Amino acid sequence: MFGKFLLILLLAAFAVGLVARTSHGAGPERAYVVKPTDTLWAIAARTYAGDVREGVWKLEQRNHLASATISPGQHLILPAG
Repeated sequence: MFGKFLLILLLAAFAVGLVARTSHGAGPERAYVVKPTDTLWAIAARTYAGDVREGVWKLEQRNHLASATISPGQHLILPAG
C-alpha cells in the first residue's frame, strides 16, 4: 500500500514539474539615461523596494561600474527587481 502511495506521489510531483513555468513577474530590464542630479542611490531608491544598498549593488554589477560615480547622459540598464 505504501509503495503505491509513494509511486502516485512521485508521478504527481513529476507532472507538476513538467507543467510548471517560470514567472516573469519582476519584469524585463529597462534602459535609463542618467539625469544631471541623479545618483546611483537615488535611482536604486526609486527603482527597487527594500534595502537601497542592494539596488545600488545590482546597478553596479549589471552595468560593470567600478565605482558609484555616474555622469549625466550615461546609459544604464536597470535590472529587473
